[in-house]
Amino acid sequence: MKKLYPLITLVILTTAAFKANAQSSNDGISSLFKGGPDDVNKLINAYANPLFKGFGNSLNGGWTNTAKTQKFLRFAIRVSASASIVPDADKTFDINSLGLANIKPTGSSIAPTFGGDKNLSTGITYTDPSNPLAKYSTTLPKGVTQYVPAPQVQLTIGLVKHTDLTVRFIPTTKITDDVGSVGMFGFGLKHDIIQDFAKKGTEKPFDLAIAVGYTRLNYSKPLSVKPDNTNVSGSTDFSNQRLEGHFSGVNASVILSKKLLFFTPFVSVGYLKSSTDVGLKGNFPFVTGATVVGQPTYTTYADPISISGSSSSVSGARADVGFQMSLFFLKIYGSYSFAEYKSANVGIGLGF
Repeated sequence: MKKLYPLITLVILTTAAFKANAQSSNDGISSLFKGGPDDVNKLINAYANPLFKGFGNSLNGGWTNTAKTQKFLRFAIRVSASASIVPDADKTFDINSLGLANIKPTGSSIAPTFGGDKNLSTGITYTDPSNPLAKYSTTLPKGVTQYVPAPQVQLTIGLVKHTDLTVRFIPTTKITDDVGSVGMFGFGLKHDIIQDFAKKGTEKPFDLAIAVGYTRLNYSKPLSVKPDNTNVSGSTDFSNQRLEGHFSGVNASVILSKKLLFFTPFVSVGYLKSSTDVGLKGNFPFVTGATVVGQPTYTTYADPISISGSSSSVSGARADVGFQMSLFFLKIYGSYSFAEYKSANVGIGLGF
């Protein structure tokens, strides 16, 4: 049961240090597989909620740092990363509020989420519904990090009428056995509307653009989750276990910027929405009973976990402030976003 931590490592794609942090909670994640799938679904949703919200929010970042568009058929390539910050309200959850059937907190009912305290430890006790005297106690996972990153790799090309087309694309690629495979696709449009009203040949006081963008990231990873003993009811074929995740984000914004020599500050306001669909596929052993001496017994369930819906999505208004610095062909980007989950974005690119 000690190899399930990839459930919370979807965002390792951009930072090895983050992976090291996640590994420290490896044993704790397997503790979520105590009880039937209904209870486990509720626990995983509560624990992973800020991870998926933060990842979706970060996925929506980094589209542009200026309202000015590329000249016709000119293009720019950029690589950047956004990191969302888990707010205080999403750093803990109350076990008693989840409506669990056979799991109770051992002491305090307040447990850390993925974005919570790395030192907060919360115990739970699973009671065998067929034998109230048979109980199994364990500890829920601790927090990992309050910063949730996501990568952006994109190409922007200038079209006619002061309009940009941006494409994000990562072919499905296996990163490592530990991390899994990832693929990404997205597209966006930006139009500099100030150009529609300015007289030809006159200097514009600023650039003003409208922009929309859509991104989808697919993730998969083989898993190996096995029981700690042979007390298993159901299939013992655990060879086809895998984690599958699909993340999508859409945003629309109005951007205002002003070029000052090589430095272009900008501000923008808009709306974002992200959605998550994550599940475990294959046969997985769950602790669904216990012996009178406290040893777990297992039941195998197929495709047991699904995380989706409003609890793992984020939507609402968003405001950004940042800059683009142009040093010949080299571009340096930076911005900070204000939304339900605040975030920062940094990147580098080449423009031609």
